[in-house]
Amino acid sequence: MRPVTGSRASVPAMGRAPRLSADRVRTPPRMPAARPPIRSRADAETVALLHRTARVLIEEVPRLTDRIVALMKEREPAYRSAAVDPHEVWREVHDSLSHNVRSLVHPKETRESARSCAWRIGTDRAAQGFPLDALLHAYRIGCTVVWEHLLETASKEDPLGAQSLVHVAADVWNFVDEHCTLVATAYQEVERQLSWHRENRYRIIVAALLDGTARVSDFPEAEQVLGLPEQGRYAVVALEDADAPCRTPHSVKVGDGLRTVWHTAEGTAHAIVLLGDGDGDGDRDGGSSGAERLVRGLEVPPGARAGVSPAVTGLAAINTARRLADTALRTRPAAGTAALLEERYPEALVVSSPDLGTALADRMLGPVLALEPADREMLLTTLAAWLEAGGSARRAGGLLFCHRNTVLNRLRRYEQLTGRSLDHPREVMELSLALSAHRLLTP
Repeated sequence: MRPVTGSRASVPAMGRAPRLSADRVRTPPRMPAARPPIRSRADAETVALLHRTARVLIEEVPRLTDRIVALMKEREPAYRSAAVDPHEVWREVHDSLSHNVRSLVHPKETRESARSCAWRIGTDRAAQGFPLDALLHAYRIGCTVVWEHLLETASKEDPLGAQSLVHVAADVWNFVDEHCTLVATAYQEVERQLSWHRENRYRIIVAALLDGTARVSDFPEAEQVLGLPEQGRYAVVALEDADAPCRTPHSVKVGDGLRTVWHTAEGTAHAIVLLGDGDGDGDRDGGSSGAERLVRGLEVPPGARAGVSPAVTGLAAINTARRLADTALRTRPAAGTAALLEERYPEALVVSSPDLGTALADRMLGPVLALEPADREMLLTTLAAWLEAGGSARRAGGLLFCHRNTVLNRLRRYEQLTGRSLDHPREVMELSLALSAHRLLTP
């Protein structure tokens, strides 16, 4: 029996992705060839009785349809839904019942049309998302009604007729099993295709948001499919895992209760993270930003590195956030950690203009880089420690486990080699950038 139909909504495009309609979402699967019929054990007289009673049922298809539809609504809640058109249900049950009853009379001539009807039931219901269990239940309800009416009709012709039909019961229920299998196979095939297209559609939308090809008209679909509000507050996480490039990014814990959408391409995974209410650039009371709280809750795998963008507003800004997250990742955070761009703007400037960064490193560190490796590393390490200590030779000595005078001597040697003065704020700033450039840009 053919239960319920519904409208087929089209799927709008996302960026440059092709527009998908329901007709293109699935290529109708091909119905498998019929199995060789099982040889009946019923004698000719019993088969003739079955044909006579089935001919009577052909005339009573409308009345049987009424009964079957009533039982479907009574016994299967899915058919009581307001979304189900009762007129469509009746028409489809009537058509399916006509095919099935006629196949009892002319099995060879009508077998393929009856099978095609069952196949269409499965494909159509899968496309509409109608529950498969409800569908198979309704189909068996209809077949039970037909069988009971066959017995009733045979008994009217001959009191012993019903007993004779027992010999064809196996044939009738083999027919029912074959058609239920067709319904289920068709349903599962279309469901598999639709699942693939849904996942592909999901990937297309996420990729378009990240690469900036999404259009404003696509945002309502993105909100529906991804659960990301058009004007939400977002940050993007860029994840790179050299030790396990095939690691599933969904296993990475981003934060409790944060809606996260992942996309992987060319070895780098990106997560669009919907920040909570109030996770803007910073709380009014001077608290941390939403991106900072995101970093604190981000569990980066031991061999991986991550970059996190600042918070942005709206789906239209996702592409900007993605580029900023990639820049943060290029600042080379330590393995197992995440770099928040807001905390690495100097390094971000260097990696964003590598040619300028290299030129600055040569200008500020050229004579130092020309030293023997041991001397070179000693001076570079001392300069980095002095900057980290805020220009304090004493604190830098504590970091380096040496006396402050040793630090001062090394700083003077740098000044003599380069002609720079560490008393000038501008040259200190350039030195800091040069050290970052050397660390980030040197192979």
